[in-house]
Amino acid sequence: MNTCLTLLNKNLHLVRYPESLQHPSWQAWDSADEYLIEHVEQHIDLEKTENIRIINDDFGALACWFANSNPIWVSDSYVAKQACVLNLAKNELDVSQITFSDSVKQISSTVDLVLLKIPKTNALLEQQLIDLQSSVTASTKIIAAGKANLIPKSMLGLFEKYLGPTTTSLAKKKSRLVFCQPAADKSHTSPYPTTWYTDSPKFKISNLANVFARQQLDIGARFILEHFKKLPSFDNKTIVDLGCGNGVLGLHVLNSSSPDKVIFVDESYMAVASAKHNIETNLPDKLHLCEFRVDNCLEGFRQETEHAQVDLVLCNPPFHQQNTITDHIAWQMFTDSKGVLRKGGQLCVVGNRHLDYPKKLKRLFGNTNAVATGKKFSILAATK
Repeated sequence: MNTCLTLLNKNLHLVRYPESLQHPSWQAWDSADEYLIEHVEQHIDLEKTENIRIINDDFGALACWFANSNPIWVSDSYVAKQACVLNLAKNELDVSQITFSDSVKQISSTVDLVLLKIPKTNALLEQQLIDLQSSVTASTKIIAAGKANLIPKSMLGLFEKYLGPTTTSLAKKKSRLVFCQPAADKSHTSPYPTTWYTDSPKFKISNLANVFARQQLDIGARFILEHFKKLPSFDNKTIVDLGCGNGVLGLHVLNSSSPDKVIFVDESYMAVASAKHNIETNLPDKLHLCEFRVDNCLEGFRQETEHAQVDLVLCNPPFHQQNTITDHIAWQMFTDSKGVLRKGGQLCVVGNRHLDYPKKLKRLFGNTNAVATGKKFSILAATK
């Protein structure tokens, strides 16, 4: 496992978060980070650059490298923030040098240098470029970095449309830099949130830019809703919608039953904000039954005794962390769920049939049963 970034006669110790689940083949930075750092160090006088903004720093490599420049650090990922804080501590850097923000908050202060890692979704990039319009000036330097195969002409067109003239570097270690010069006449409104409607009942679902299944009900959620009546009763129970996204599962729980409480949890700030908005819009009279939390799976719950009596966890696990395909997030969701469930409480999971979820759940809970099975998906239940 490579945890030492050595560059320009400087060393950083960097890990992913949570460190205990880091695969031996992973590292907490990539060649795009290295390319961006080298360019800034060689071409920009940081001592004369007062206001720096770092956007989409996956695990804190950029924050650790440029910590002495007191940057504003922006991400939609709670896990990325936790990784950043962890890596600052590992390198004995003062966390107070970084001003943390998230993708839901608006930052209007002027910025001199923007260092942006290209996100996986164009929608998130588009929203972030729109957000920058209120902060950039004609003298602002904008440098983005990413894998060369993830920077098509259409993406460069977003920089041109929302900020100004854009050029790219030569590829290096399969990564590329994007340089953008802000123009004075850019003032576009955001196309987000996007909205769509569920079939029955007809709920209006609002989705900020980085929400999974932003344009339609995702097929996993659709399958679980088709078999909602086969799930355990929600009445008089504390329910967790884990990895809630836009909150569509929790919304249907509130509409179809009388739970004591529904807790919406996601690691995306935009997802949790969208889930809250969707309850406010569709079931405002049920808002007092809801709690909305940004968390790494249920990590925070396991540290809070008042959440040790959860009755049911609904879970539609993701397959990736940043650009890495992985099942470690699903495993953490399962173990965290067991930790917060009361005795007799249940975890209900929807997932592709080819995934090894039955074995994992049986290993963890000692039992599992198929609530419903289709050609592609299964709903599995495990009881503590």
